[in-house]
Parts: sequence; structure tokens; C-alpha cells
Amino acid sequence: MGTGKESEAADMKNPTSAERTSDRELVVTRVFNGPVHIVFQAWTQPELLKQWWAPKSCGVYFVSCETDARTGGKVRFVMGHPAAEQPMAFFGTYLEVIPNARVVWTNEESADGSVTTVTFAEEDGKTRVTVHDLYPSKEALDAAIASGSTEGFPEQFAQLDELLAAGGDSV
Repeated sequence: MGTGKESEAADMKNPTSAERTSDRELVVTRVFNGPVHIVFQAWTQPELLKQWWAPKSCGVYFVSCETDARTGGKVRFVMGHPAAEQPMAFFGTYLEVIPNARVVWTNEESADGSVTTVTFAEEDGKTRVTVHDLYPSKEALDAAIASGSTEGFPEQFAQLDELLAAGGDSV
């Protein structure tokens, strides 16, 4: 059990937990200070996604962001980086969209792309978000971890926290 100061710090900044739960799956969890409908919007509306998705420390930025957040809809992010000659495209298909509860999409930019499932659960005015990335093989997840591509969640989620704090219920 922590001291009062540790508890105060924990209340101000919600921790992100990430755990490899099997050879092929990475699970990331975070509680956000906002109602589920607002957090869900931040995950599905391009104008909001662009404000938090790309970790600022990586230097990447959005060239374009397109989402058709409905079952069968498409998602496409084009990202630039000052050191890259060409933008990078990330795209997929929404397999399932249940407003304020669940979003599932494919990551089709490579044969080793994962299927991402995000669930949203409201708890006392806050929202628990759980991200399950299921890779096609152990080697694909090993490669994603080795590349550092799975390390951005804490920063991304801190940026989402900032967006939610700045916008309140009008996000």
C-alpha cells in the first residue's frame, strides 16, 4: 500500500499496463478520466485521432487520417516523418464496431499485421480501455516488439488524457 502522495499521483496520472498474454497477443489497459462516449469518439473520429494517436517524441505526424468507423468500413492513416523520404501508410478494415463498447480492425499494411480489438467499459464516470493486438504468429509479435512499435502506448495514452482534460465533455 502506498503513501498518500503516491495515491495522489496515481489519481492524477492513470498508468498504462502492457502485457504479453500469449505467444501471439499483447494486451494494453488504461483507465481514462472521461465518460465512455467521449473516449469512444476519440478513437473513431479523425479530427480527434489526429490529436493524440502519434507519439510526439517519435517525430511522426499525420499527413491524412480517414476512418469509416462502422463494421465493414475502412481505416487509413498516412504518417510522415522528417527523416523519411516517403510517408508511411497504415490501413485496415473495421471488422466490428459497437458504439461505446468495442472496435475491431485489421492492420493490413503487411502480412504480419495484427488484428486489434479495443473494448471500452465505463466505471464511475471513467473509461477502462483494453487493447488486444493479436498477431498471426509468435514471430510477428516478436518482430513488432523488437522494432519498438509496441512501446508507444503510454505516450499515446498520455496524449489522449491531455485531449480529454482539455475538452471535457465537448471532445
